[in-house]
Formats: sequence, structure tokens, C-alpha cells
Amino acid sequence: MELYIYRKPTYIDITIHFPSNHPYGHKLAAFHYYINRMLIMPISEQVRKQEWNRILTMARNNGFPAQLLHGMKKQIIAKKEGTQTGADQQHSRKWVTFTFHSPSIHKITNLFKKTNLKIAFRPTNTIYQQLSNKNKDPNPTGIYQLNCNTCSRAYVGQSGETNNHTTQRTPMLHKKQQFHLSICYTHSG
Repeated sequence: MELYIYRKPTYIDITIHFPSNHPYGHKLAAFHYYINRMLIMPISEQVRKQEWNRILTMARNNGFPAQLLHGMKKQIIAKKEGTQTGADQQHSRKWVTFTFHSPSIHKITNLFKKTNLKIAFRPTNTIYQQLSNKNKDPNPTGIYQLNCNTCSRAYVGQSGETNNHTTQRTPMLHKKQQFHLSICYTHSG
């Protein structure tokens, strides 16, 4: 009996494109998985070569350089050969999370490479932030009421400015002695 790596008929070879503005580790995650699966599964050498060619084709279609994947494959093989002795050390490492703003964040995280910390990235925009509109005012214009000091009449109006600007507008016009622009002035005049 010979084993193969099965792909659904709806399978497409799209991953995060290499030149995209995603964390480097996220771009390589799919290929790390595919290479690791290819090396772990008990498949024949011929099937392994076919799978390796599929992985390289997928990488080329998504803008990845082939030498990058050859290097990943060598690293994964070397890690598998050396992990039997370092398994206990891996469990004692702690994770630190950085917010990914741009690829320049790697300059900062490179400072932690020789420490006993593992680094993970989180995006600046999450789905929750996109879906929740807590801070957005559905009515950005200001609705205000001005009471007359001489009679009991009140003026209710709406401006195209935000609430903070509207409440400051009338006193500001009086300070600048531009009374003719004020609603209060036209009422009393």
C-alpha cells in the first residue's frame, strides 16, 4: 500500500503573497507546514519529490524565491535531527507579543533573538476593531440650543461642525467682535 498527500478537488495554491505587508513568519507559516508534513509522512521517495515540486510551484505562484524554501527545508531537517536533546529547553521559553506595524518591527525583535523568549506578532487591526463602532459618533454634526438672556426664547440649530466646535463658536465670535455672525446678535438686534 502506497500513501499519497490528498488534496481536495477545490484546492487552490494561494497563500499570503511574498511581497505583501504581513509579518514574515505569517508568510512562511503555510510553507513550513507543507514542508514539515512532507518530511514526516511515511511516503515513498517518488511521492516526496512530487510533493516538493508542488510546494515549489505554489511558492513561485505566490512570489516566493525558491532558495528561501530550500533553506527552510534544510532548517526543518536540521531541527528534527537536533530536537531530541533540546525538547526540555523549548518548554521553558516564554512568549512575548509585539504589535506588527511594519516590517521595521523586526529590527526591534531581533534584539531578543539570543534571549530565552519566543516572539509572536499581532496585527494592528483586528476583526473586532473593524466590527465594533464604539467610538464613532453616528451624528458628527453638532445640534445645539442657545437661550436668550433678555427673553425666554431659545434657538435650536445644527452646524456642520462637531459638538466641541459648536459650543465654542458663539463665545469665540463675541471675542473677535464679529457679532453680526452670531445667532444671538441677530435675535436681539
